[in-house]
Amino acid sequence: MLAAGLVAMGGCGQAAQDCARCGTVVVAATGDPTQLLPPLVAETVGRDIGDQVYERLADLAPGAAPIDSTAYRPALADRWERLDSLSWRFHLRPGAHWQDGRPVTAGDVRFSFEAFGDSVLDAPARPYLAHRLAVVPEDSGTVLIRFAESSPEQLYDATYHVRIIPSHIWSATPPASWLSDTNVAHLVGSGPYRIAEWKRGEYVRLVADSGAAIPPAVRQAIWRFSTDPDAALNLVLSHEADLLETVGTAERAQRVARDSALRLVPYASATYGFLGFQVRGGPNNRPHRIFGEPATRRALALAVDRETLARSVFGREAKAPPGPMSQLLWIWDDSITTLPFDTVRADRALDAAGWRRADGTKPRERGGRALAFDILVPSTSPARRQLGVALQAMWRAVGAAVTVTAVDFPVFQERLGRGQFDSYIGAWLDEPSPRGLADQWTRAGWDALNYGHYANPAFDALFARAGRAHDAAVARRLYREAMDTLNADAPALFLYTPANLAVVSRRLEGVEIDPYNWISGLRGWRAN
Repeated sequence: MLAAGLVAMGGCGQAAQDCARCGTVVVAATGDPTQLLPPLVAETVGRDIGDQVYERLADLAPGAAPIDSTAYRPALADRWERLDSLSWRFHLRPGAHWQDGRPVTAGDVRFSFEAFGDSVLDAPARPYLAHRLAVVPEDSGTVLIRFAESSPEQLYDATYHVRIIPSHIWSATPPASWLSDTNVAHLVGSGPYRIAEWKRGEYVRLVADSGAAIPPAVRQAIWRFSTDPDAALNLVLSHEADLLETVGTAERAQRVARDSALRLVPYASATYGFLGFQVRGGPNNRPHRIFGEPATRRALALAVDRETLARSVFGREAKAPPGPMSQLLWIWDDSITTLPFDTVRADRALDAAGWRRADGTKPRERGGRALAFDILVPSTSPARRQLGVALQAMWRAVGAAVTVTAVDFPVFQERLGRGQFDSYIGAWLDEPSPRGLADQWTRAGWDALNYGHYANPAFDALFARAGRAHDAAVARRLYREAMDTLNADAPALFLYTPANLAVVSRRLEGVEIDPYNWISGLRGWRAN
């Protein structure tokens, strides 16, 4: 259990040296990280903590296009320049040092890129790094990153994915042993905070690094881990914590709003949710009996009021996206063509596709088969279950018999991987680059995240052209054309992209939230 002085919400009207909470921030989190060393981190809470300790070479401004070279800000590197179509030179921040006092060197940068590209560690960023670039130290404070081929996102790949870790600590240990290393003393970064204590399953305590160039006003940050969202919310409502990443439902937000010591801070979410159809499946990847046909998918899409669904489940700030993207993704464009909500057209389109109604009480049939299918959802997501039930009602109105099956999340993932579903409600977390959508919606993603095995050569070609464009305006136009093509084919219904509401204690000042990493600005906040 944390010491009472670290968790009690005593007032700070007295002198700062007598105030147990002044300069300390407590974060309520759902779940706890399995790892904090960046190449091993899988959970967002681990990333949130690790990004206070470890640095990238440069940071991308929130909401900016990764192909915009002017949108990057100094971090571990204080400046950089492009040498030619394949090479960038980075100059490390003068005086940059590890929290154990050792200097950060260009050799550490090379070691870190090798770690993120290592097949044993298998970091999520490995496909973007392995065999695609080489890191060459030119001297102790200068490093050259040379790419194998020209790409508009070279600066993004050189900075966004990799947090720099100390080679003098990890180079002597085989990567296969890194997972089993539980020594907190080995979690040494160059960022503004260092890890002082980690009691697994309970909390992580960070303290400001005394050698930081600009000492943070928040001198101590504690993440307290809860088993579920309600328990995390209760930590804030009981004033045992100051921050919660997102409050969740409208009812939970109302509970927070009634507490004058707390406030709600809205910010866009990097998540988008969708209902995906199984377009092809089975041992031979045959077209699905219902969803293998674009005309039927389009007709069903016309019967869904996406805007009403999004707002009824996620609140008035939620939106129905114009494609597979969150509100944060820079290619969002309101001019993207989407299928409208029109039940009259939906009825006519189903008739035209051969799905006929014998009477108003039975589902439509075609060739002796009913228009009947299932929606698979994870039982751990009340919002997705609610969406499934609402879709069930909307499709029943146009003559479809729909069931909703909720299963535990591991079973949900297993069934998706095996193609054991008709349709499913999924959600993905965007990164700033749209290229990850290739794994979700192109033919190349069949062995990755494209569980419905959708493929359209026209979409794939447009998407690939957009990814090769160096000019943001040209890329945006091509992405819009690609999304127009995808929406017309209706392999999925893009249902929602929510707006998050963070819970913030009023004792915190200067709180600004980067939606891609909500607590990254902690070093600039103040805790009274």
